[in-house]
Amino acid sequence: MRLRKSSATTLALAAAAPDSLATEWFNAEFWREQGRISGSSFGRYTTWFIRPPEDATDWVLRHYWRGGLMEKFSKDAYFFTGLERTRALAELKLLEQLHGEGLPVPKPIAARIVKNALWYSADILIERIDGCVDLVAFLEKQAMTTEQWQQLGSTLARFHRRGVYHADLNAKNILIGNGEFYLIDFDRGELRTPASQWQQSNIDRLQRSFNKEKGKQAGLHFSPENWQQLLAGYQAGMDQG
Repeated sequence: MRLRKSSATTLALAAAAPDSLATEWFNAEFWREQGRISGSSFGRYTTWFIRPPEDATDWVLRHYWRGGLMEKFSKDAYFFTGLERTRALAELKLLEQLHGEGLPVPKPIAARIVKNALWYSADILIERIDGCVDLVAFLEKQAMTTEQWQQLGSTLARFHRRGVYHADLNAKNILIGNGEFYLIDFDRGELRTPASQWQQSNIDRLQRSFNKEKGKQAGLHFSPENWQQLLAGYQAGMDQG
């Protein structure tokens, strides 16, 4: 990973980042003016899909926004305790390591950290995984087979055997496509020593997510039987370790 610093701004460039990458590439307006915004995704805030130079695979541009109680005081300013501890750089480094090891995660491109006195704001660019949709969007339209639910469980076990803690493991942070499942959004994620307590907490969080989405949409193709199929695949995957 390369670092490029100028005044209060630091750019962290992963191996996949072009040398020409500039600070303005982290502004959606810059891409809009060039007609290179290919789409967007709306959650609490907007995530932008970008067509990068030379029309390579689309990128995802995401700003870091605060949540919970702290959001009432500041929407996107974080207390600066060192560059290595910024959320953007931590996520970029984690993604670069996991992608390099062959785990199904997006390829990282770069991150921008802008320091202002004691605070910082940040953005991240990652490569968009073509041919995928999030799991909720998929299950709104069709069911998964028993084998797919077991494959999902096995994929989650693969991450847990490696010690990957996902801070927000929910159904919308799982993509399906290309015959594979992918995990996205590793903000506040980290590598931990494998242990049943945090691994079970991760799985419980995912189950609550599925149940929440089912409560919103009665027609969602998810059932207690599907959850047991996922757990069967997960346990089989954990036993491989």
